[in-house]
Amino acid sequence: MTVDDSPRGDLEFGTTPRLVRLAAERHGDVDAFVDESDGTSISYRDFEQRVVEAARAYIAAGVAPGDRVAIWAPNIWEWPVLALGAHSAGAVVVPVNTRFKGAEAAYVLRRSRAKVLATVTGFLDTDYVDLLDTACDRASDLPDLRSVVVIRGGAPTDTTTYEAFLAGASAVDAASAGERAAAVRPDDVSDILFTSGTTGHPKGVRTTHAQNLRAFRTWADVVGVRAGDRYLVINPFFHAFGYKAGILASLMCGATLLPHAVFDAATVLERVPRDAISFLPGPPAIFQTILARDDLDRFDLSSLRLSVTGAAAIPVSMIVEMRQRLGFETIVTGYGLTESCGIATMCRHDDDPETIATTSGRAIPGVEVICADAAGSEVPRGEPGEILIRGYNVMLGYLDDEAETAATVDLEGWLHTGDIGTMDARGYIKITDRTKDMFIVGGFNAYPAEIEAMMVQHPAIAAAAVVGVPHERLGEVGWAYVVLRDGQSATGDELTEWCRATMANYKAPRRIEIVDALPLNATGKVLKYELRERARAALDR
Repeated sequence: MTVDDSPRGDLEFGTTPRLVRLAAERHGDVDAFVDESDGTSISYRDFEQRVVEAARAYIAAGVAPGDRVAIWAPNIWEWPVLALGAHSAGAVVVPVNTRFKGAEAAYVLRRSRAKVLATVTGFLDTDYVDLLDTACDRASDLPDLRSVVVIRGGAPTDTTTYEAFLAGASAVDAASAGERAAAVRPDDVSDILFTSGTTGHPKGVRTTHAQNLRAFRTWADVVGVRAGDRYLVINPFFHAFGYKAGILASLMCGATLLPHAVFDAATVLERVPRDAISFLPGPPAIFQTILARDDLDRFDLSSLRLSVTGAAAIPVSMIVEMRQRLGFETIVTGYGLTESCGIATMCRHDDDPETIATTSGRAIPGVEVICADAAGSEVPRGEPGEILIRGYNVMLGYLDDEAETAATVDLEGWLHTGDIGTMDARGYIKITDRTKDMFIVGGFNAYPAEIEAMMVQHPAIAAAAVVGVPHERLGEVGWAYVVLRDGQSATGDELTEWCRATMANYKAPRRIEIVDALPLNATGKVLKYELRERARAALDR
């Protein structure tokens, strides 16, 4: 375990309600959020007032300490207001992936027993309320859901407009809201982020205020986020990175956060000089897309100073180009899981390009990371083993799932990541394989078991097996093998289109092959390695 000499966000702030208050005191009239989508600029002082107003509205709506509030919305300024307003009311935030279809969102809402859902009806021509209502009957399938608040877009008759929701704040005085916020404790659960797994169903990861504040104050210190940084957040707020490394880290450091709802290379490049962006993190696919443009020289990128990337394989040349062509002074890579608050290891700002590109860094202060054999014993440096994590950042456990929690975090507190890697003499790790079948599509984790469970709901599909294959831009994409039911007919293209309409696009396989049978071992388990080899051979051809 490394010595923890980094700033302690848990001790300095304790809870996110206190973080909001201290940020307002320290940074006052500095812009906290600047949202290009509707031209809204919010100072730190104004942000605190809006958070308190949202907390009062939640209390008026019957939200009690420990209740769950779900947010299904893109990167807009109302997201942090509603999230931290929920925290100030003592509630637990449940972010919902904006790429989810109705059935996927309904599962998260039902599993988390969310009392309030805040969403939009006009993002990229998508009506999330309609998606949900098409997939389920809210009254019977989501009995805990008391109200749906429409942040932006038209509000159906059985929902509440954002303005009407906030109007309810008048029924709760500021003193009562202050007492509620002050009652929140550092060890209270702050959020439940759902991450899929090999069981085929998403699992809710529970973490606390103290864990997240400590982890991402350390993260901000290692990365070098400064007061006055202008931070363009492309990573979605529903993801641990956009929410914790974005919103929380900015508030702790006094940076100005600029939400960006949909990545488009040209739009981002135009925003850099217009908005004086100094901090631009993102998955490697984003920077590969930007660097591939032949008109890069016409954009003034001189304001760029800092970047964080990772979550996929990175060529050394990309790190060199990010410095030479994009002008970044500092580039940092890292590794983490939702189950570890989203962070466990990081490179340091003065590491060489090869280290930054080819490793995922070393343990952050206060956290232990080892590579272990099947018995849980550390293997010699340089030899492959499963990456285990132990420390304050390890989740409390999965929501209402003791068995899965016990299978993931052992009695000694080690989080078993399912990732295989090696560790060098410096303590830097390289991810070499995965014991689980998960693959990463443009920074998003895709889990074959979950995708397969969704695919076999198609009336023509008897069995499906999904593997990840290399992709130049996204790192990996899904490739599926399908056995059809007797008497049914379908083409791979037809099934691919169905998948794209049924599940989040990063989950949908890019190619589906119809086969007579899947390769099985003696116990009936699908031989995924054989399918990977078959798919890669087809790619090579």
